[in-house]
Amino acid sequence: MDSRGEILELLRENARYSVEDIARLSDSSEDDVEAAIADLESAGIVRGYQAVLDWGAVDEDDQPVRASVELNVTLDRETSYADIADRIAKFPQVRSLRLISGDYDFDMVVEGDSMSEVSHFISDKVAPIPEVTQTVTHYVMESYKEQGIEFGDGHDDDRLSISP
Repeated sequence: MDSRGEILELLRENARYSVEDIARLSDSSEDDVEAAIADLESAGIVRGYQAVLDWGAVDEDDQPVRASVELNVTLDRETSYADIADRIAKFPQVRSLRLISGDYDFDMVVEGDSMSEVSHFISDKVAPIPEVTQTVTHYVMESYKEQGIEFGDGHDDDRLSISP
């Protein structure tokens, strides 16, 4: 892996690593790391830095309602997947949108303040898009792992410690 790839992996592992940390871990100079990060950001490869949140550890009143939504669409000669994605991705409620293979076309993650708000967003804004032929909404009840980070209380599975 080249140093740019190694820097990307280190940023992905922990975006809070300092330039000094990345330089040490990648066996690069601090100036080279700073230049590489600046290049990655200006090229649009690194688009931002976000914290991974364990919403289960936050007061319930402060938690957003999240839903994974399956979307099926129909294309015509003038409309591509990218055209549809551009329209849907502009909504602030849409946290992620991916074109996928399988039984449906897009996988979308939506957040809102309530199940009602999420449902209304999907029925009032997404479903009426002419190319959208079907939506299936799955509300997220619990998250156990996000972006490679496991959640939980740090204890092993209690079922393993039960003796006969």
